[in-house]
Amino acid sequence: MSDQPPRIRPKPFNTPPRGFWRATPPAIFPPILGLFGLGLAWRQAGHVLGAPVWIGEMMLGAVSLLYLFALVSYGAKLARRFGALLDDARILPGRAGLSAMSASGFLLAATLASYDAVLAQAVLFVALAAHAVVAVTIVLAMARGPAEQRRVTPVWHLSFAGFIIAPVAAVPLGWVGLSAAIFATTLPVAAAIWIVSALQFARADVPPPLRPLLAIHMAPVALFGIVAALLGYERLALGFGWLGITGLAVCLLGIRYLTRADFSALYGAFTFPLAAFAALMFALAPAGGAVFRILGGLELAAATLAIAYIAAKVMQLWAKGRLATATNAATA
Repeated sequence: MSDQPPRIRPKPFNTPPRGFWRATPPAIFPPILGLFGLGLAWRQAGHVLGAPVWIGEMMLGAVSLLYLFALVSYGAKLARRFGALLDDARILPGRAGLSAMSASGFLLAATLASYDAVLAQAVLFVALAAHAVVAVTIVLAMARGPAEQRRVTPVWHLSFAGFIIAPVAAVPLGWVGLSAAIFATTLPVAAAIWIVSALQFARADVPPPLRPLLAIHMAPVALFGIVAALLGYERLALGFGWLGITGLAVCLLGIRYLTRADFSALYGAFTFPLAAFAALMFALAPAGGAVFRILGGLELAAATLAIAYIAAKVMQLWAKGRLATATNAATA
């Protein structure tokens, strides 16, 4: 036997520490948000198209368990080092993931509303508080970081106008006044983000790896239309509906532009807008007729395949331990 000591291999750069919980990347949450939206869209399809009710409920049950597991995983990282929250908020994938994490709580509340109103209200209250904390954390992280981090991005919709998702659960739970207030306050925020983003896009192109994030601009269009329909603003809801159809057509025409870069965790940005569009069409079907019903059904079928594929790929990267490194997630 040789007396030489065993050779120690150097640790690769940016390798997450051992332990599944210590490097949980926030990038797991945008696909979860999309899966929640997909399940709720299938629940609507059961009422509008007569689709089997169990499809939507099965999806919502499965994604609820996945969401809770992801929350426990991320919570374990924060329990080890709470400063990881601010570190994650300093990077773009982290800001998108943290915003999707708290926003998913709104859709969990919408899921539970059909089963237990009291529990759904409790979840909604916690989600509202969590989303406010995430928004403040992101503001602090951007204020302390370089000026480039303060550039307006589509992720700002999730972070600062993402409260508009809450009325999807709040209106059925009877919180109509709160929902109307959220609608009135987040609409100008989203409009400002759209305007600034358009001006930035006119001055400079978006790098291919970041182009999937442009799909997030479609999510507020769908959400404002859905919430307007829930609040009884029929003409406004129809206006957002036709705006959403126009936006989807533009995205389909530019799909090669949006997907020029290889697959990455940022493809998760496609998931929720795809699901939200189908939900918008179903919300408008009673007032708009067969056009919205048919468009919603066709888009839901395509969205189901796309969202399932993207979510599976992102979760696979997480399970293999590659997602944290790819998105520069903070470690504990």
